[in-house]
Amino acid sequence: MNSLLLANFVLILHLAFVLFVVFGGVLVLRYRKLVWLHLPALAWGIAIELAGWVCPLTPLENYFLRLSGEAGYAGGFIERMISRVLYPVDLTPALRYVLASLLIAVNATVYAFVIVRKRRAM
Repeated sequence: MNSLLLANFVLILHLAFVLFVVFGGVLVLRYRKLVWLHLPALAWGIAIELAGWVCPLTPLENYFLRLSGEAGYAGGFIERMISRVLYPVDLTPALRYVLASLLIAVNATVYAFVIVRKRRAM
């Protein structure tokens, strides 16, 4: 398979994962069993933000980009794909903590709604 195609596939997978981490709680409102996928993904997303780690999908994408003759990129997925659009300056540690806090707050609210809704249905 073409290395550039694989790099693009990993990029799309990475974006889908980030969107699932951020908005997966909303899917849990409709599909309750997704909670068992979303909570570990959410924990991973929060850990990545708070620890400043690079997601393993980033080096994998870089590997396929270099294999296809393209230049890889430095930094993580957030810095490359999202922060350029959302943030005018580099993603600082303080901003990562804010993002992690927002991620926790939004999902805690959604999960509180899920729990209340489930209790009312009983």
